[in-house]
Amino acid sequence: MRWWAVAHLVSNTGTWMQLTVQNLLVLQITGSPAAAGLSISAQAAPGLLMGLLGGAVVDRWPRKVTAALAQVTLGLVALATAALVAFDQLNLPVLLGLAVLTGLVATVDGPACALLGNDLVPARDVPSAIGVGSLAHSAGRLAGAALAGITVATLGTAAAYVANGVSFFFVAAVIPFLTLIRPQHGAMEAGSAADGSTGPARAAADAADASDTSVRGGLVFFARRPRLVALAALNAVSALFGRNYSLTLAVLVTGPLAGSAGSFSAVSTALAVGGIVGAVLGARLRSPRVRMVALLTAGGALLQVVAGVSPSLMFLVVLALPMAVAESVTDTAQNTLLQTDPPPHMRGRVLGAWNSIRTLWGLAAPPTLGLLMEILGARGALVTGGLVVAAAVTAGWLLRGPRTAGATVRMTPKPLPEPVEVRTPLTRPALESAA
Repeated sequence: MRWWAVAHLVSNTGTWMQLTVQNLLVLQITGSPAAAGLSISAQAAPGLLMGLLGGAVVDRWPRKVTAALAQVTLGLVALATAALVAFDQLNLPVLLGLAVLTGLVATVDGPACALLGNDLVPARDVPSAIGVGSLAHSAGRLAGAALAGITVATLGTAAAYVANGVSFFFVAAVIPFLTLIRPQHGAMEAGSAADGSTGPARAAADAADASDTSVRGGLVFFARRPRLVALAALNAVSALFGRNYSLTLAVLVTGPLAGSAGSFSAVSTALAVGGIVGAVLGARLRSPRVRMVALLTAGGALLQVVAGVSPSLMFLVVLALPMAVAESVTDTAQNTLLQTDPPPHMRGRVLGAWNSIRTLWGLAAPPTLGLLMEILGARGALVTGGLVVAAAVTAGWLLRGPRTAGATVRMTPKPLPEPVEVRTPLTRPALESAA
């Protein structure tokens, strides 16, 4: 697990180095901000349309092989991009094609690497493993953004893509040496929920679903799992009306608070530190539940309301820390539920469906928040969005149905076995014994 955590940190550092310079590269090639947005959409589109298919691949293939092949492919794409940049052969159609290919491979790589990390630890330590992953993600983001500026200034844009490609190959080299606690599947046994619930009903439901390995089967499973539907609803409302702090707080700082881009960097730093603190706290979770995610979502929304009425930049910087902590712990609890609540044979498709849902709201959220800020202003958008999220969580809590240990199970009586006549061969010892 230590090796995997180091590999995760290296990979995230390389990814954020590339992401930091990617938009600048598109602007250099085309001079069009719209083209930069188009490249982001092209990379996100496969996750929206092919997430379930990628999850189905993860459920059917050995995880170590799948993750290693995906990492090698992503590394080759990054190195190919670096070569095209170095020889000045990269144009917009080629860049969009590479973005689509990257997004397509990521539909397999994301769930494969997430579930592989869980298979390295006992069931009780899965939340900690996810928290370590969140910590590596936050630390890699900070390191990658800082190293990108140094690398581009000294070695050029292509070097950032080379670094990202090398980071993928490093992960692929580590994977063969990982020892799984339970081969292929294993964070939690089938019939065991994230809240520790077990029983014949849950086991019967999982056994009934085990025979269906299709993409449609995964979608049906997701739709029939109350916990997963509740998480999707919470994610939707919080994405559309809050949490996109890189957009909303940037407008608040440069607008009503009359700050500069440098002032927003202080807020961004506070958000990053809060993300790391939240990852450490999230790693201590043992049995997160949907109601914990709901309470954290509502708490983050109320902090967003307070941010909307911030009297000064310093107040906002201080407030950004608990906002990021709430967001990070929410994500860790949410990811733990997603990766442990379904039975092992469904986890790839559940994560694939979740990636599609998250991508949908991720694409819809910026224009929604932008329109809200156009109409209500930065302060009004933050306050209104936070109140909408809090009200939606409260309404869902009041309208929730009776709690159950798992999804609704249709019980079918098991037919009794046919009587079997057992005959003993009449050998010599048998005859003597009978006599």
